[in-house]
Order: sequence, then C-alpha cells, then structure tokens
Amino acid sequence: MNKPKLIVVSAPSGAGKTTIAREILQRHPEILFSISATTRSKREHEIEGRDYFFLTRQQFESYIDQGRLIEWEQIYGDYYGTLKSEVENALRSGKSMLFDIDVKGALSIKKQYPTDSLLVFISPPNVDVLTERLIQRKTEDEIKIRRRLDRVPMELELSKEFDVYIVNDALSEAINKLDEVISSAVLPQA
Repeated sequence: MNKPKLIVVSAPSGAGKTTIAREILQRHPEILFSISATTRSKREHEIEGRDYFFLTRQQFESYIDQGRLIEWEQIYGDYYGTLKSEVENALRSGKSMLFDIDVKGALSIKKQYPTDSLLVFISPPNVDVLTERLIQRKTEDEIKIRRRLDRVPMELELSKEFDVYIVNDALSEAINKLDEVISSAVLPQA
C-alpha cells in the first residue's frame, strides 16, 4: 500500500487547475480536498467550508500569529492559506489530500512535508490562451486580469521546482495525465 500524499496542484489563474482538481476528486472520492482559508470576498456560487473558509483579515492575521497555517500568501490584496489542522488530520487518518493553491504555497508545503508531498504544475499552452480563458470566465475586470497575468513569469519560473508538469491544452488529456500520476504515486497498488 502506498503512503498517503499531499497532492498539490498549482497553476496560473485561468490555466484550469480548479476544473482539473474537481474532476480528480470526482474520480477519487477517497482523496480529501484541502479547503483553503481566505480573506477575499465570497463569489456568488461559492459555499463556506466547501470552496473556502472565509475569514476576516483580523481572524486570518490571528491564525498567522498563532502558527495555525502551514502556508499563507497575500495575493491581490487578500490572504490565502492552508490550515495546519486539516493537513495533520488527513495524514493522521492515512488519507491523501489534494490542494488547489498558488505556487509559493505549494513550495511551502513541499518544504514542510518533503516526503509526503507531490507537486503538480498545470500550465496553459501559452499566454494568449490563458488571457482568453481569464476573459471568458468573466469573474474579474481588466485590471485584475492584468495583475493575474503579471504573475505568470514568476509562476512559470517556480514550476521548475515541481515534481510533475502538465500542459492543459486539452482538458480531458490533462485530467487523464494527472489521474495517471496520482494512480501510480498515491493509490494502493494491487
């Protein structure tokens, strides 16, 4: 039997990581999902405790001071982070956990759990495709899209430190590739 893993999926905004992560969780209900904490505003379709733990800035900063986060980052003026209690509970119970977080957070998890983590970077085919995906999503204005695109060079540079690199040119192929990686690295072998 393989040891449980912390499967960390990262990508530039709009590369498809959340869509891919959701499909992997559908295929593998035995894998837990790491719900991040954030101070950003809740979007219309999001549910507290399913999509994020929505915290006030004061609550989040208190969690930082108390050491209750494995990793945290301030992105676009909002905090995002991973609750230490959620990860410890998963590992203690022998369950693998899937994360959908930014590249810096992924590297923080790898640093703290070097033998328990598997870092997967999802890349768009190119910046033009990424730009179009962000526009089509219709969740941000032009200024926010530009800020997201400004991070892409840094994210691509940090992706070199990841264990697996998948280009999301065709969504079903990217999902299948990640599924293969997880099946060989995480799931019990017969």
